[in-house]
Amino acid sequence: MEKTLADLRKDYTLQGLSENDIDPNPFIQFQKWFDQALDAQLPEPNAMAVATATPDGKPSARMVLLKDFDERGFVFFTNYNSQKGQELAENPQAALVFWWAELERQVRIAGYVEKVSEQESDEYFQSRPFNSRLGAWASHQSEVIASREELEQRLQALQAKYENQDIPRPPYWGGLRVIPTEIEFWQGRPSRLHDRLLYTRLNEHSWKIERLSP
Repeated sequence: MEKTLADLRKDYTLQGLSENDIDPNPFIQFQKWFDQALDAQLPEPNAMAVATATPDGKPSARMVLLKDFDERGFVFFTNYNSQKGQELAENPQAALVFWWAELERQVRIAGYVEKVSEQESDEYFQSRPFNSRLGAWASHQSEVIASREELEQRLQALQAKYENQDIPRPPYWGGLRVIPTEIEFWQGRPSRLHDRLLYTRLNEHSWKIERLSP
């Protein structure tokens, strides 16, 4: 008999998450979990959902790759003229979600957003593959386009223009840092009684840890 959506479920049984096992610093705890996701050879463990909203509260979300993190926050790169770029310029708050299904884990992050330095954006842009750098020029992200061919023609023209030359970073492209005010670590448990531990920022170097009901 074919399963219905209501029948699709998995019981999570790998492990629990105790207050005794976590680091008081959420960035160290994130590094620990991220390293375990890398060790498990998960596909794109740095993939995260980025949720933004317009000033009047209309939400949008998309998958983006995390490219750096430290105690300042979590960094991704984008076209500032894209939908997410425009929404963050007008309403500089975002939520991030990492979902590591094979480990039965989720991390939710909420905070405010600022641009990274020009130097950080330049350094990352120059580390990208040749065609990825050209793609930042070729794509007017989130704008309507007539056809795939139009995009490919732009790329071909740029390939000819910048052959054997340095490609400058577009002024509308760069990094954004999410500076967290909350970070929640979620570990799946049997019978949907999951473990949820929430870090809430008290000041620059101090966090409160609370257990949430699943």
